[in-house]
Amino acid sequence: MTTLDPAARDRLFSSLSPSIRAMALRGVVRSYRKNTILVHEGERGDSTFVLLQGKVKVYSTDAEGHEIIYSVVGAGDYFAEMWLDGGPRCASVMTLEPCLCAIVGSDAFREQLAGEPAFAQELVTRMIRRVREATQKARELALLDVYGRVVRALEAHEGPAAPGRPIVLSPITHQAIASRVGSSREMVSRLLKDLERGGYVELGVKRITLQRKLPARW
Repeated sequence: MTTLDPAARDRLFSSLSPSIRAMALRGVVRSYRKNTILVHEGERGDSTFVLLQGKVKVYSTDAEGHEIIYSVVGAGDYFAEMWLDGGPRCASVMTLEPCLCAIVGSDAFREQLAGEPAFAQELVTRMIRRVREATQKARELALLDVYGRVVRALEAHEGPAAPGRPIVLSPITHQAIASRVGSSREMVSRLLKDLERGGYVELGVKRITLQRKLPARW
């Protein structure tokens, strides 16, 4: 358990939405180092994590170590609530940087649901959004080739933009792109090198600049 002085606790919790703050206040605050696995896919669990500081990735791996990232969760959000049906965890969660979490047990989470109808409605909306995102990812894996999925990932990645100017994407590695599109780092690197030779992107260290609109096919 991590002990916070009242001022630090107020700062951390004040940035949360009212319903998430109410849930976090029911939990126990703990700190975690970078690359710590908080949730293991396939295991049973009944705790939900409110992320107060840092970022985590929600992902799956196979026996050969291939990884696919479903989402990246930032501070102010929560994760690992998919235990409500009594089933095992459907994905793993790892910290991408040092993190601070409020861990909320099953009884406290259910009290939150029963006591705040607005939170229950928010949870249903969240679950629907998760299903929609999962359906979209499944659709891309089934209907798009690797290049098409890489284009989607690059165009969806945040970065500063100005009309007529190159778009510098937020820091991202070739491996991170591969994990998001369900491919190998080698395949992604080859595609990006081809795009660079074609003048569509400029590659740097953990940096990709989109010089012009990417072609629909390659």
